[in-house]
Amino acid sequence: MPLSEGDLAPDFDLPASGGGRVGLSALKGHKVVLYFYPKDDTSGCTLEAQDFNGLLPAFAEADAKVVGLSPDPVKSHDKFCGKYGLAFPLAADEDKAVLEAYGVWVEKSMYGRKYMGVERTTVLVDRAGRIAKIWPKVKVPGHAEAVLTAARALP
Repeated sequence: MPLSEGDLAPDFDLPASGGGRVGLSALKGHKVVLYFYPKDDTSGCTLEAQDFNGLLPAFAEADAKVVGLSPDPVKSHDKFCGKYGLAFPLAADEDKAVLEAYGVWVEKSMYGRKYMGVERTTVLVDRAGRIAKIWPKVKVPGHAEAVLTAARALP
């Protein structure tokens, strides 16, 4: 069953870059930008991470926490954060349970070959833990700015 705006966002507690953990319940009371991406250090994912990272001060002013989430392991996340100076947590969902809970672990197709992967999606969660907005099948250019605009508009 796909998630909809207004639904309670599925909680999680995952290992994250920097040796810590990140979970939705620990961020309750803040707006949370959860962006799901396919793979560390690939062109589109790097651009998306850099865009969110560049807007971190503006997200902080809007009281919004940014969390990236992919199936890559923490070691890969740490390397990715170090290489690009990313200052927000990247959660490692290696068993894909959270990706499945959010409906972003889907069948994809490239050159006629079908495979399972992450559909680039962003979910904005309000202070009460409800889904305020969902951006499915994200196109990276201008996306972080659109999410920031929506985060600013939330009470």
